[in-house]
Amino acid sequence: MTAARTLAACALALVAFAAPAAFAQAADEPALPGSDWTQIRRVVTAQRAALVAGDAPAAYAFAAPGIRARFPTPAAFMAMVRESYAALVDARYAELLDGAVIGGDVIQPLRLIMPDGTVFVALYTMQRQRDGAWRIAGCLIAPSTVRSA
Repeated sequence: MTAARTLAACALALVAFAAPAAFAQAADEPALPGSDWTQIRRVVTAQRAALVAGDAPAAYAFAAPGIRARFPTPAAFMAMVRESYAALVDARYAELLDGAVIGGDVIQPLRLIMPDGTVFVALYTMQRQRDGAWRIAGCLIAPSTVRSA
């Protein structure tokens, strides 16, 4: 994901947090069928559940080949998550937001509410594999100025 796409995704995610209905498919992007979004949501939800449970092999199974190449074992992957993506594990509440295709990238946002009320949005970049399965190709955690109650 380029820096411009990342910034666009962050901006859209912050809009999504403030007004979820506003996070709609970009006009110039092809829409994905609802069945794809259902699969994408299942992958993100299942990987987060595995991360929270400390199940490195299960969490690693949802990573796209590019992630697996950078972190060649489930243990290495889990260590990276604990170091750089602790919010995914530590959040007291997580909620999937409406996804979108941005610059050709399929983005699935996940709102994370931390124990202290701090809010983040995890922006998952999804990648369809040759067998049709969706896998997580990247994640960016963006802070929000909004606080939870």
